[in-house]
Parts: sequence; structure tokens; C-alpha cells
Amino acid sequence: MKALVTGGGGFLGGAIARLLQERGCAVRSFTRSRYLWLDEIDVEQVLGDLADRSAVEQAVAGCDVVFHVAAKAGVWGRYEDYYSTNVTGTENVIAACQAHGVSRLIATSTPSVVHAGGDIAGGDESLPYPDHFEAAYPETKALAEKAVLAANSPTLATVALRPHLVWGPGDPHLIPRVVARAKSGKLRRIGAGDPLVDVTYIDNAAEAHLLAADRLAPHSVVAGKAYFISNGEPIGLWVFINRILSDNGLSPVTRRVTVRQAKLAGRVLEWWYRNLRLAEEPPLTRFVVDQLTTSHWYDISAARRDFGYEPRITIAEGLKRLKQSMQQ
Repeated sequence: MKALVTGGGGFLGGAIARLLQERGCAVRSFTRSRYLWLDEIDVEQVLGDLADRSAVEQAVAGCDVVFHVAAKAGVWGRYEDYYSTNVTGTENVIAACQAHGVSRLIATSTPSVVHAGGDIAGGDESLPYPDHFEAAYPETKALAEKAVLAANSPTLATVALRPHLVWGPGDPHLIPRVVARAKSGKLRRIGAGDPLVDVTYIDNAAEAHLLAADRLAPHSVVAGKAYFISNGEPIGLWVFINRILSDNGLSPVTRRVTVRQAKLAGRVLEWWYRNLRLAEEPPLTRFVVDQLTTSHWYDISAARRDFGYEPRITIAEGLKRLKQSMQQ
């Protein structure tokens, strides 16, 4: 079997590529830049932009299954840039799969596509898409997910997975960002509580993609559906963050601001950065405030039932592995 992984040089895409290789699959990666470590493990690399239809078709040609992981993530930036990568890019992947007879497409989505700003406690896949989004990332990912599910057909079976807060050794985004903010003294707790959230250890997130692919076929139980993926262990957000800080030799975050203060600051900063056309991300946005002050954890029983997903690496074990990797 030959598999294409878009974003194969990234954190999750790379983990999926490694698992595919362990299974004996031929793996091709599609990214904008070349990755030396992919060369070292004999992953074929095709370079290009998701918004370039011809480049995407070149990457898809000759593949049996496509794992569409690449996306533009973040909480700030021009809407057009998010749309180009997340929506147009996904439409190009779908069209290329259809043109080249690929029978299976597994797309990486995000739980943010159903987060409307309030608490979600044990929500399942019946949650609707909200009418309004506070950021371009979840809005464009929702449009992309809708396109993937709508493309499901007797010739192209599709599924969308929604892993929540993927982390672990090698994470280039979440963990380094939290640690850097704590070291600079800029990390603050917002509000009086400690909302419960889902997190997903990297190995579990990657394995979920392969398990879904195994069950995916035209008219199968998973075809045309979206699934939440997590560790299945909701944890206090600041319990989790403070454990990571402790493992890095840093003090726990105890200083707080109120939700109202944070929302006002986010609104002002967004206005300031937008009107001055500043390229960098504001220190705080209203979307981030929502993420830090609301519970968002999900029922993963559908993934367990439909394709046998079971998070093998617990949060405790994952934190142990993360600490070991940071000490090397």
C-alpha cells in the first residue's frame, strides 16, 4: 500500500508517517519544505502548496490512501491565508483523490469546529457547528471538514478525526509555547476555576488515524462521519500545565486575572493589531480566552465502537515520556 501524508514533516503527520512505515507501507509526504529526517527514514517527499491544484495532484497520483493532516493552525492571521490552506487546500486534496481513483481519505479536523465559546462536557458527534466563530482557524477547519464529509461516495470513502490538544515529545507548538510564556513571566490563569479539558498524547492521535483507515471503505460504518479523539481522561487545564512546568523546573502559575479583564484585553489587542496590521500574534485574543476558561472534553465512545480506538498511552505515562525527552 502506498500512503500520502500531507504535512508529513509536522508533529502529527510525522507520527502517522512513522506508524505507516512500521506497517511496511510505502509513504509519501507532501509539504512546502524538505525535511532531512524524512529523507533519513526513506519517506518520499513531494514539495508544494496545498492551494496549488497541480502540485496536490502530483502528490496524490499513485497513492492508495491519503491522510490529509496539513493545515494552517493558530489564533491570528489573515482569513484569506487560513482559507487558502484549510479550505481550498482540502478541496484540492478531495479533487485529486477523485481524479486519481484514491478510495480512502482520512482528514485531520479539530474539536474547535463545534466549540461556540461555552462549556462542553462530554459532548458527542451530534454537536452542531456554531453560527459564529471567534477565529479564522476553527471557521475554516469547519468548512474543510464539511467538504470532506460531503465528498464521501461509493468510490471515495472519507472520514474526519478531531484530536484535541495533541502533545508529547517533539511537540513544536503547545509545550514550547507554554514553557516560554512561563519563563517570561507572562503566563496568567484566567478566572477562578480550573476547567476540564481533553488532551491527546501524540502516539494515540497517530494510531487513531491508522485504525480509522483500517475500517474505512465505501458504505462502512465510519464512512462520511467525524469522530472526536482524545486520551479519554479529562484533566484540569492548569493541573496539566503546572505539571509540565514543574517537569521543566518552573513554578506553578498562580497569578490570575478575571475573565472580564481578559476578554477586554483580548478585544483591545485584537483591534490594535488588526488596525496597525501587525503580523505577529497578539499576546491574547478572545478565542484564547474562551479556550482557557471553558471546559471542553468529549465522549470518544463512537471512535471506540466504530474502529476500535483505545488510548494506549495514559496522561501519566505521556508526561513521564515527555519529561524524559526534555532531559535528553
